[in-house]
Amino acid sequence: MSDFLGLFSDDKSQNTDNQNSQTDSSNQGNETTSAIQSNQNDGTLKLHKEELDITKNNVDAGEVVISKDVVEEQKSVDVPVMHEEVVIKRTPMNNERSDSSAISQETITIPVSQEQVEVNKYAVTTEEISASKRQVEETQQVQESLKREEAHVDTTGSVNIVSDSSSFSDINNS
Repeated sequence: MSDFLGLFSDDKSQNTDNQNSQTDSSNQGNETTSAIQSNQNDGTLKLHKEELDITKNNVDAGEVVISKDVVEEQKSVDVPVMHEEVVIKRTPMNNERSDSSAISQETITIPVSQEQVEVNKYAVTTEEISASKRQVEETQQVQESLKREEAHVDTTGSVNIVSDSSSFSDINNS
């Protein structure tokens, strides 16, 4: 277990292991050698996890176009109009004598008028349409899978694991 389950084996640790085995054979029972050896048998394993990095970008969502069209419709309006009529009335005279001595041809002209409808059009403003933008904030839920590393300790034989961290004591039970 000198390379912590095979995770930290590199050339430097192998060279150190080779030197330690040579030192062990020549200095058995030496306390200094066992202290050096226990330091070389220590190792650390860093665990990592992913965190979310959320950014927002402005993108085109579309556009609004406001335009106006000309629509034609027929409109009927009843307009009262006046006109003149000539009324001819004949009144009998009981054959009375006339002051005029001669019978002649006479013409009377009576002008007759009437109202004629003239239609003109003009534009009036019926309403005004204005448009503006406003920002509306809403909450959008984002779901993403995050990875994390977990430590697993496998032992072979009768090896006791002692830990000073209470969360690490249950590592084999997960």
